[in-house]
Amino acid sequence: MMDWLREFNLWTIIIRLILATLLGGIIGLERGRQRRAAGLRTHILVCVGAALTAMVGFYARDILGIENSDPLRVSAQVISGIGFLGVGTIMTRGRFQIVGLTTAAGLWVTAAIGLSLGAGFYEGGIVAFAISVFTVIVLNKIERHINEHRSIFGVYVEINSDVSVRPCIEYLKSRYHAHDVQVTVPRSGISGNVGIEVSIIANKKEKIDLDDVIADIGTRDYIVYAIESL
Repeated sequence: MMDWLREFNLWTIIIRLILATLLGGIIGLERGRQRRAAGLRTHILVCVGAALTAMVGFYARDILGIENSDPLRVSAQVISGIGFLGVGTIMTRGRFQIVGLTTAAGLWVTAAIGLSLGAGFYEGGIVAFAISVFTVIVLNKIERHINEHRSIFGVYVEINSDVSVRPCIEYLKSRYHAHDVQVTVPRSGISGNVGIEVSIIANKKEKIDLDDVIADIGTRDYIVYAIESL
């Protein structure tokens, strides 16, 4: 049966396109339920298009008889080209709100699944589909459960001299376990000042109050002011 499915004829072409429609549609259905930019129709079109692109190469070699034809040369362009579509789903909404990355990755994987089906690599395409569905549904719930038990704060600190950059960073790391440290230009525009942005992750059981953290940070002599960084 598998040997026949890997043959290139009218029936296997139809089967590959139907599978691409079903698998791409299931992944897109979950994204659509989450109200993402790319949903059911987008994922179906990407998967079917990728499958058809893969089959074009085999058609040129096996049916048209074009010599020295690499059937996967056209398919290789799909993986790089899908990036342009993925970028359109990514949006930045503040320091901790970058949305659309999972949808963009899903589009890329959906294209790869389509290429696998179009090339007759059914096993790889179906296993990748199963892993993708598990990731976007099951792992998504686990990740949300973990994030429900912790809070992430962004804090911007402006200091009066670049000499105090290292002491300030060491203080924030030792006292508040700050990470994602970024040294930036001062928001005040005052010459000689230096801006520092950090992320502070706190377990909700600790009941850390952001206002108290900012007030405590501001007591340092070399710190001009500290505010929440969204």
